[in-house]
Amino acid sequence: MRWSQAMNANALRAYFRRKGEETGCLAYRARMHRLFAELEPALTVTEQNLADRVRYILRSNLFDVAELERLRREAVPSSDENATAEDAAQQIVEQSANVDAAVNTPVVVDSNDDGTVAQELELEHMRSTLEEAIVETRSTPLEHRPRLPRVALSKRNRAVVRAPNSMLVTYLEASRDLCETNSILFGAALAVCRIIGAKASTAGRATGQSSAIPAWRRRIEERIAKARALIGRLICFSSGNNRPRIVRTVRMAFAGRNVSLSQPDITQKLTHSNQKRLYESLERPMVSGMGPAPNQADTVAFWRGLWSEPVNHSEGPLTKIVASQCASITPIDPVIITPDDVAEAVRRAPNWKYPGLDGLHHYWLKGFVVCHNVHAQQFQEAPN
Repeated sequence: MRWSQAMNANALRAYFRRKGEETGCLAYRARMHRLFAELEPALTVTEQNLADRVRYILRSNLFDVAELERLRREAVPSSDENATAEDAAQQIVEQSANVDAAVNTPVVVDSNDDGTVAQELELEHMRSTLEEAIVETRSTPLEHRPRLPRVALSKRNRAVVRAPNSMLVTYLEASRDLCETNSILFGAALAVCRIIGAKASTAGRATGQSSAIPAWRRRIEERIAKARALIGRLICFSSGNNRPRIVRTVRMAFAGRNVSLSQPDITQKLTHSNQKRLYESLERPMVSGMGPAPNQADTVAFWRGLWSEPVNHSEGPLTKIVASQCASITPIDPVIITPDDVAEAVRRAPNWKYPGLDGLHHYWLKGFVVCHNVHAQQFQEAPN
């Protein structure tokens, strides 16, 4: 939609009118949107679009100071009519400097994290993004989840990661097991990536992993290919092919073995095996010892005598001694897993170590501190 100058003026009128009223935390956007709808009934915009447009108008200086003061006076007639142009200019400068705080509702995160950090994130937008990401993650198989990118370790990103903690409480309280908790946290991490603009790979981790050849397999295949090439050139040399490239390869193969290619019987020493005969010899049953192999009946009878027939064992004195010594051993106290234990384990873990099949790095567990209580409880219940 292309905004005309009249639409921009009406957006500022609604903004100034809203500023002249008593406002709460979030209700100002609804009032501003309602006032704009009265001025532009034929125009359909959302509250977010209107707030973004006002911020753009004030930042871009689409109106000069005098025009902004005129629009402000029209929107708030009860304001001081005797305000000078200098006062109006100072007011506009202050509005431009604090436009983010005026148009957007800040989310204040943990004040102990390098001071109070106010982020330009609106609660409604964050909640909707979080809910959408969690629903999407729950409906996606584990192996088809996107790859979460590494997030820059900046103050802003750290604040954004910690901002959803209060919103995650409702989801985590309803979590039934560790798998569901992991799904919720992965959805929260995906929502944070979308908010800060870090793009997650949509190709899925299963496709990338299944198509990649493991390093150990590549090394073995490379060694097999080199061995095949060497065997082929040795066969060519034994057949009388004395081309420089063939001779050079054979000389390198026999380096350090006290073998000279000038020997008259060198071609007789280069023998190659019949692969078919080799495989047949490997598949041929091997019998150890000098006598014939035992038949099936003798084998069954031997093992049946060891396992099927009951045997009465007499417990010696050593068994009684061990039992008396074990009776005095104090049983180990039950292991209690606390949220502090989880937090300490997460704190010492590397941020971006390969996460495994779940796709969730330790970085997110450090940021979503509200999950430590749930993890402690579910880890405690897991062995039972």
